[in-house]
Amino acid sequence: MADLVLRTAQAHDVNAVLAFWRMAGEDAHRPPDTARAIATLHLRDPDALILAVDGDQIVGTVIAGWDGWRCHLYRLAVAPSRRRAGIGQALIGAAEERFRILGGIRVDAMVLDDNEQAHRIWRACGYRPQGEWSRWIKPL
Repeated sequence: MADLVLRTAQAHDVNAVLAFWRMAGEDAHRPPDTARAIATLHLRDPDALILAVDGDQIVGTVIAGWDGWRCHLYRLAVAPSRRRAGIGQALIGAAEERFRILGGIRVDAMVLDDNEQAHRIWRACGYRPQGEWSRWIKPL
């Protein structure tokens, strides 16, 4: 991880992020990602999308969403060839630091129930499923 840099995404990163998610992200059970959605996120909250970059290559992402009330983590993804090297943990740590600076007191993470590989990193970082709540959705 010596050459790894964590930074916020810039407007010019949109296509690279989309390509990265197609390769590294779990896309089951979600609407397709679009350049427009990422650009809108960047306009609304330029610091929300955190990238792990090695040279000019994206090797990890996380969205650290803050609505002024709650802290939400989405789209944690690490390049398959770079998994189990601390990148996911570094991204989660950067997101948590962002939330602390903003005044957040609790964070939740969107994790697919059947993604056992993802469960390991979340547990290693101190996250647990919350049994009393269910996520309700409605496509728009």
